[in-house]
Amino acid sequence: MIRSTLPKRRTLALAAAALGALALAPFAAQAQAAFPSKPITIVVGFSAGGTTDTLARIIGQHMGRELGQSVMIDNRPGAGGNIGTQMVARAAADGHTLLMGTVGTHAINQSLYKKLAFDPIKDFQPITRVALVPNLLVVHPSQPYKTVKELIAHAKANPGKINFASSGSGTSIHLSAEMFNQMAGVDMQHIPYKGSAPALTDLLSGQTALMFDNMPSVISHVRAGKLRPLAVTTPQRSPALPDVPTIAEAGVPGYSATSWFGLLAPAGTPAPVVAKLNAAILKALADPDVKKKFAEQGAEPHGEKPEQFAEFIRSETAKWGQTVKKSGATAD
Repeated sequence: MIRSTLPKRRTLALAAAALGALALAPFAAQAQAAFPSKPITIVVGFSAGGTTDTLARIIGQHMGRELGQSVMIDNRPGAGGNIGTQMVARAAADGHTLLMGTVGTHAINQSLYKKLAFDPIKDFQPITRVALVPNLLVVHPSQPYKTVKELIAHAKANPGKINFASSGSGTSIHLSAEMFNQMAGVDMQHIPYKGSAPALTDLLSGQTALMFDNMPSVISHVRAGKLRPLAVTTPQRSPALPDVPTIAEAGVPGYSATSWFGLLAPAGTPAPVVAKLNAAILKALADPDVKKKFAEQGAEPHGEKPEQFAEFIRSETAKWGQTVKKSGATAD
């Protein structure tokens, strides 16, 4: 009797599962078709005018065209991007509130901060990376050093007297400078700000000596002669500034640091909505106008599937966790 009933039970279970899937299919299709039903908000955890904000506005404009809804940018700066990130983690999981995440918010902060009110992995649904961006070492024109080697020599002759600005403690901008400190054997003093824009304002006025900033934030000032570029942080030179050497070739062998930016939704966002957002963003990234605007900023478009972005975040979390530990950087 047992042998004869097992196949029937399996058949009934499979039939029930199939009916369940058929019953859910119309709802999934309806969720995708109805989305978006209102304007979409992209939350930026940094000040207006910084790289995260700039890239969000470029991609948001084109996303809106693809999705047939306006896309608004909501700047919520502070705590290394944690304030805006926490806001999205607690938002409705319907795809209408997104986060422009960064290497800081999703790969660095959980190692940097003792307590976070959100889990960068469990509380978010990755959609896609948007861009890869080199950091650029720039100095105020009044400073005496014109090359990386001259900067290192000046820093060693004046330990603790050169200050550098950053968009906040523990950001990739800050840690790029700390990595330089370690690898070049110098002692430059960190001055954190609440975002790249206010840090850049003080750098332009000469209040601080230098900064490792995301290229989109500073490239216009470099082209205008208001800031002096010394090197890029990536392994290869940037097509946007081909005459500027890498830090590795300019005097610190082995140095490499890259920033990245990507869109995420709250965990639990329906798969059809995630798929629709992903498709719209990938199409926007392929638009010639977006490519041109990104290139002007020194940024490289980078689209991928949600699961690829999720795996990338996990690998970056491990890598930057080690960097934070070696640097000794902490934040409250």
